[in-house]
Amino acid sequence: CIRDRRVVVVGGGDSAIDEGLFLTKFAREVVVIHRRDQLRAGPVMARRVLDNPKITVEWNSVVTDLAGDDSGLRQVMLRDTKTGAERTLPVDGVFLAIGHVPNSSLFKEWLDLDDQGYIVTDRLTRTSAAGVFAAGDVADPHFRQAITAAGTGCAAAMQAERYLDSLGK
Repeated sequence: CIRDRRVVVVGGGDSAIDEGLFLTKFAREVVVIHRRDQLRAGPVMARRVLDNPKITVEWNSVVTDLAGDDSGLRQVMLRDTKTGAERTLPVDGVFLAIGHVPNSSLFKEWLDLDDQGYIVTDRLTRTSAAGVFAAGDVADPHFRQAITAAGTGCAAAMQAERYLDSLGK
């Protein structure tokens, strides 16, 4: 349980910031560890973090090691990305939010993928191959939420049904 404990969120994008804000409901303190000198999250989310008295940010820092004992995690070791200086931060928990890689590589020979590996679709979930529709995390570089995956999954199923009907077979 993280209630009344000091926890770390590693990352600086929207997912990390959203996680950090959520954790303030339970944790005594949330430390965001980010490898750069400014957050990658949108400006509104970034402002919420910077204005939250329960959140501190360790800028230009990366986690190099974790240490603990039989009762659990006790500290993270950090390295400054600019100076190389190392330091130890006492913590009770770590949450990683450092990126998302879509599981789409098996389709790369047949479908158009964007630079990040997401399957390219139009607003009706159609891909570059006739009769192939994509939905969910492999086609959603923006929201990556279960509810949007369910919605686009429903849309893709309806589009697939219409496509098959149009074949008249």
